[in-house]
Amino acid sequence: MIRHCVLFKWNDEVDDAQRAAFVEGLVGLLETHEAVRGYAHGDDAAINAGNHDYAVTVDFDDEAGFVSYRDDGGHQAFIASRVRPILESRAAVQFEY
Repeated sequence: MIRHCVLFKWNDEVDDAQRAAFVEGLVGLLETHEAVRGYAHGDDAAINAGNHDYAVTVDFDDEAGFVSYRDDGGHQAFIASRVRPILESRAAVQFEY
């Protein structure tokens, strides 16, 4: 299995509607992509200062499944329309488990 973990830091101009559109688009993408085996996501719990604002983990059977998701046109459109406009920074990692 491959787990894809992404942390997002939103820019200072982000508003509630943009955050809601991000979550709506994310869930739609994760619920419909055939390679996704499981996922979890949510806002930072604000326990520690300096954290990113949002986290997503997505599980795939293998590297090919992740690459299929990564390169998918719907995923790329989601990034362009709902992530980049509100993004300050991003960190990601994929690991086998």
